[in-house]
Amino acid sequence: MLSNASCPAAERLVRSALAEDLGSGDVTSQLVIPIRRTAKARIVARGSGVLCGIDVCRMVFAAVDRAVRFQRLVNDGTAFRRGTVLARVRGRARSLLAAERTALNFLERLSGIATLTSRYVRAVRGTGAAILDTRKTTPGWRELEKYAVRCGGGANHRMGLYDMVLVKDNHIAAAGSVSSALRACLAQTRFGVEVEAASLAEVREALAVGARRVLLDNMSPARLRRAVGLCRGRAVTEASGGVTLDSVRDIARTGVDYISVGAITHSAPAVDIALDFHTDR
Repeated sequence: MLSNASCPAAERLVRSALAEDLGSGDVTSQLVIPIRRTAKARIVARGSGVLCGIDVCRMVFAAVDRAVRFQRLVNDGTAFRRGTVLARVRGRARSLLAAERTALNFLERLSGIATLTSRYVRAVRGTGAAILDTRKTTPGWRELEKYAVRCGGGANHRMGLYDMVLVKDNHIAAAGSVSSALRACLAQTRFGVEVEAASLAEVREALAVGARRVLLDNMSPARLRRAVGLCRGRAVTEASGGVTLDSVRDIARTGVDYISVGAITHSAPAVDIALDFHTDR
């Protein structure tokens, strides 16, 4: 279920999404549906996947109408098949329809991330490598999308620029060298430090300065194996850059500890989920 740390972000997004969709109200439902008409609905999977966002879905219905009853039938992180009933809702018909699209948008998007993450996790099973996310997230959605990665079996890299030192190519260019940038960080910060290396020479340079975590950027599997060999017993390794489902297992077999995959958040397709609606007569 959604962690307490993510609830404020979810509540903020729910309010914003409803304001965007509802505006001054659902004019069609107001014209067509009697105000006291009640209804019930099932939230049903139209495809298979890994669930994420069921509590955000509940928040949407509650934000529209506190009287709506929401019954969660499947928990976040659970795999489901086409036809699985994920939740049931009951309340004023107008309220259910006002909440429908926003609730499903959250559920489909977050379940899509969890589902794609789970595919990458399965692809590297048995290799010892872990799948990480990146900062390539939808603006404003980062906490929820990183939560979805965890639901899919992946792990989170840094949340933002504030909670980990990651010396990348542009930092190195600005500082003049891997050594200069890394020494400045190791001398002053209380955070964990990771340094990017695009070549074996840069790996050696980073290790000589005392790097304990090295990001191996856009290296072929053959070069990754050599880099992992250099780092073994000295630094944790992370592979990054252009990782796909077709390539991720070959990358994992090089012995890297982590593989960061931007695609699991920036390119995850939504899972098809629908609301089956029935009014009470």
